Amino acid sequence: MSIVVTGATGRLGRLTVEALLRRGIPAADIIATGRDISGIKNLADRGVTARRADFADTDTLAEAFAGADRLLLISASVPVDERVANHRRVIDAAVAAGVSLMAYTSTTHADTAATIIGATHGETEKYLRDRGIPSVLLRNGWYLENYTAQLPQILQNGAVIGAAGEGRISAASRADYAEAAAVVLTTEGHTGAVYELGGDESFTLTELAAAISSAAGKEIAYAHLPVTEFARALAAAGLPAELAEVLADADLGMSRGEMYTDSGDLRRLIGRRPVTLAEALVPAVQAAIGTAEQRSTG
Repeated sequence: MSIVVTGATGRLGRLTVEALLRRGIPAADIIATGRDISGIKNLADRGVTARRADFADTDTLAEAFAGADRLLLISASVPVDERVANHRRVIDAAVAAGVSLMAYTSTTHADTAATIIGATHGETEKYLRDRGIPSVLLRNGWYLENYTAQLPQILQNGAVIGAAGEGRISAASRADYAEAAAVVLTTEGHTGAVYELGGDESFTLTELAAAISSAAGKEIAYAHLPVTEFARALAAAGLPAELAEVLADADLGMSRGEMYTDSGDLRRLIGRRPVTLAEALVPAVQAAIGTAEQRSTG
């Protein structure tokens, strides 16, 4: 059984390859793809097949998917207006290659989500259905790392800023989402399934701020902003304007409950409790504080 992982040069893709190896899939049966495969040379050195696959170049997709039995399409990290076209090219190439199962990393409630991100995932899911390829939808919730990566700024500013109000967020770690993908790719009975994936313990941004306060030993508040103001704040922090708008819009979706799920699907797939917010925060806060102290003394 040959398994293709797209986006293996990214963090989720690499973690999925590692999870496949841990599950006993021979390295030679894993095809790791990306636009620049120099970034996965260490996987190739371990026997994983590395192939270039550019979602905008159909020729590279045909070559990358040759001989594939199962394929994981990790949603493209390209401008929003290009995502669906890229996904369609991947799906078409998978159909042409005769792939027997395609897993797609979507987002929670993609069939009803009104966010900019949700719409692209909903369109991709519809195209998968229309093409008739046997598929499974991995509707991944928000990443815990989306917040732990912000800790240096949060600790410095003394606040979590956002536009999610008191909407609940079922975030989980990339590693747990990757493990779920590996399970689906290596076991039977998932064709046609729609998995709403997220952590067992949801939280609001107010609760996130409180959890950071507890882990850091200093008061961190949650500052709720209107969506337009949040987008401006993100752009002022250095994000491209389009990305700032998309992320602010995602927070608005959180306020409507679009990043909340109590399905328990992630726990059942990986066979254990997913990493919690507190478990992710403690080491990340310690690392952020340590880095800040080194800079102040250096």
